[in-house]
Amino acid sequence: MEKKSYIPLIILLTISILGAFIPNTPTQIVTEGLDKGDTAWLLVASALVLLMTPGLAYFYGGMVNTKNVISTMLQSFIAMGVVSVIWVVFGFSLAFGEDMGGFVGNPFTHFMFKGVLDGPVFGTIPFALFAMFQLKFAVITPALVTGSMAERVNFRSYVLFIILFCIFIYSPLAHMTWHSEGILFKMGVLDFAGGTVVHMSAGWAALAGALYLKRRKSLLEDHVLPPANIPFVLLGTGLLWFGWFGFNAGSALSATPLAVSAFATTNTAAGAAGLAWVLFDAAKGKKVSALGFCIGAVVGLVAITPAAGFVTVPASIFIGTIASVISNYIAHLRTRSALDDTLDVFPCHGVGGMVGMLLTGVFATSAINPAVTEQGLAFGETALFTKHVIALIGVSIFAFVGSFALLKITDLILPLRVSEQDEKVGLDISQHDEFLVEA
Repeated sequence: MEKKSYIPLIILLTISILGAFIPNTPTQIVTEGLDKGDTAWLLVASALVLLMTPGLAYFYGGMVNTKNVISTMLQSFIAMGVVSVIWVVFGFSLAFGEDMGGFVGNPFTHFMFKGVLDGPVFGTIPFALFAMFQLKFAVITPALVTGSMAERVNFRSYVLFIILFCIFIYSPLAHMTWHSEGILFKMGVLDFAGGTVVHMSAGWAALAGALYLKRRKSLLEDHVLPPANIPFVLLGTGLLWFGWFGFNAGSALSATPLAVSAFATTNTAAGAAGLAWVLFDAAKGKKVSALGFCIGAVVGLVAITPAAGFVTVPASIFIGTIASVISNYIAHLRTRSALDDTLDVFPCHGVGGMVGMLLTGVFATSAINPAVTEQGLAFGETALFTKHVIALIGVSIFAFVGSFALLKITDLILPLRVSEQDEKVGLDISQHDEFLVEA
């Protein structure tokens, strides 16, 4: 039987009581300047982005062994609950509240969604809709990290870690990059839909997690089991690809030609990257695999994310292809090292995000988006690319060192790694008393 713990329940009950006594009833819902078409599109886009988290659950769940499918999938699903509550209480305020030094927002600006429902129109959409759209990004980011720690992480410790990650890594990065007073925003760094905020932060946190938890016992004993369900991976890839249109095209925050352009670059990069992965494998003498195409397509989606609304459609082919080949090579190097990043989160999301960020600095053009005030390197200007290089280094250090510190803190409170016996039995049984029934 699990050791009893009342603290998490007490915390949730306390938040619930606060919600009852601090209702933050809107005084006047502002509708002036509201565009119904843009609002409808962002409602759909928000739902599409949320669908990506269950998609990620299938994507990761299909790649682990049969003893860890439920646990791995639940790690994605639980993020939808945990981060949703944090976001309403003070997470959104940390990311988009009143600026505090260019690094983070004031947690009390929108505490318990104060002023969000009756806030001014954000562009042409309700402020509350913008807040909920951004929530979906905050949900999937810590869920991405789970792939590096799969098959050996204590579930309770993981939940504590994603709470700390959301507060101390994700929200500050979102503020720095997307708030008008954020240090990276004012510096001129471009991140259309989260290549830096989402994928680089998750990738570096994943690397920290893999290093901290060390190698799985099955890997040390050379008894690694095959993926549980490749059709799950195919299904997850389809849901991710579908949801990514909301992720990237929705980040235009309006139903405009810019959203269409982002939609087109997203699909094109994913297609090119999926092909590049399997063709690169074939060039090395491997067979074309479903797993390979799926991983490659996701790498392409990752890489185009920061660039989607800033580059041309032909450029997206280059971005998807190059990111896929580089990630494939880094993943290959990883298998020859002692690093046990179970599902190659760092090679795919970390490296893919970094390649996308750098290539945004190469191909961004004001012809696609007037927000581009400095052209990319391909157009003869160096300033934007230089800024992206500096930002890449800074964000990498912040995300990796910060995540490693949070892992250490988590481990001091709740042991991060399960026992050898629990790992041998599998996390489905040892953590949840549930198991996958095989046909």
